[in-house]
Amino acid sequence: MAGNRDRFSTATRLKVLGEQTAARVYRSQSRRQARRPRLTGRAAMLLMVLCTLVVALAYPMRQYVSQRNDIADQRRQVSEAKARVEELRDEKARLQDNAYVERLAREQLHYVRPGETNYTMVDPDARARPSGSKGATDRPWYANMWDGVDSADRTKAP
Repeated sequence: MAGNRDRFSTATRLKVLGEQTAARVYRSQSRRQARRPRLTGRAAMLLMVLCTLVVALAYPMRQYVSQRNDIADQRRQVSEAKARVEELRDEKARLQDNAYVERLAREQLHYVRPGETNYTMVDPDARARPSGSKGATDRPWYANMWDGVDSADRTKAP
């Protein structure tokens, strides 16, 4: 019976020793996990892939947005051109009317019908202008023409 007891006590001791070892291993693993860095190798690789994707897609996205803005500008210009075409069609239709053309000739060109008398009003403020500055009517016609050419050249876009 003595041999039986030693075996039992050795088995019991081994069991206790195994439980203690298992508890130590468990504690060391939990401490290691607590000290473990938050950024693992997989997380670093994932972060690097995401950064690479962001950098790779930044230029195409900028181009896409730029092209969308260009398309919006082109559509705006098309709508403005269509509106201008409609205005010109309306003007063309008005110019087909002889009464409208006659009214324009009377207003802008000072035309009169035969037998009518044309009166031109002089601006009283025109005489009050200082003598140093000459108006368009006080200069020769060719000076006015060259001034018109110069001003048209300055306003013309390259």
